[in-house]
Amino acid sequence: MALFVDSSLELVGIVALSYIGLKVSWGIWQTVRLYLLSGPLGLSLDFRNYAGRWAVVTGSSDGIGKEYAEQLAARGLNIVLISRSEDKLKTVAANIEEKSSVQTKIVVADFGSTEIYDNIKHQLEGLDIACLVNNVGTGAPADFFLGIDEKMYDQMVNVNVMSMIKMTRIVLPGMVERKHGVVINISSTSCTVPFPLLTIYAATKAFVTHFSRSLAVEYKGKGIIVQTVIPGTVSTNMSDNQPVNATIPTPADFVRSALTTVGLTGLTCGYFAHSLQLWIASLFPQEMFATRVLLPLMTMYQNTGTKTAQQKKEK
Repeated sequence: MALFVDSSLELVGIVALSYIGLKVSWGIWQTVRLYLLSGPLGLSLDFRNYAGRWAVVTGSSDGIGKEYAEQLAARGLNIVLISRSEDKLKTVAANIEEKSSVQTKIVVADFGSTEIYDNIKHQLEGLDIACLVNNVGTGAPADFFLGIDEKMYDQMVNVNVMSMIKMTRIVLPGMVERKHGVVINISSTSCTVPFPLLTIYAATKAFVTHFSRSLAVEYKGKGIIVQTVIPGTVSTNMSDNQPVNATIPTPADFVRSALTTVGLTGLTCGYFAHSLQLWIASLFPQEMFATRVLLPLMTMYQNTGTKTAQQKKEK
């Protein structure tokens, strides 16, 4: 009897280790395929097949959105730039037309308002839109929930959540009618674990992720690709332009990497180092990671930000 029990336990151990080994091997293969082979082997979606059609990019006057616009234009797509700064939009549009010889169209809109969508819909009428990048986003200074001005709640929900819903509702019917299209929704790795001191921001990004993944299932059979991108820190205004290093890419490097994953996966960090960071975080219980790692880090960041703001005020 004891021998039978020992043999059974040994078999269970072998099966468990085999499963873990296969899972790790599959994860490594998927990562290599996604970030190292997709570009050289041409595995990802070739946006050049959409040349002459239009891509719509929200929050495209700066940072990640600007890079999506420029790199999609380099692949031959005409670009609709939507943001709130007309001067910045004109500058970006002029640079794109000069470098890529495509058409551009600018739409001035403040996504903090919900009164803008009738005009956006009117501006997009008649365009063969092949790609929508819902990039526009906003955050709040790192702080505890009760320390944030209530006006920022509405701002974050309108910009991070409502903009994506409304823009997708405007653009998706045409894609379904033409039986092709790509929707790229920019979320954040902050939505993958409890994220203290960025509670509202992380929650809005969790909505982005769940909405996008569900939408991908709904419309996959209609020829629509919906990709959720969950980046870590990228050196942009949103991250206080943190210094570029091995884990913090420039917007150009990030978008270059992220675009090679379109058509290969519906959910991606878009950048290898961010995927590695997320994998490491996943090795720990979420509550422990949030309490022992994120809370001290964010508290330190909050204190640093407060001192910096005070110093600027004193100057």
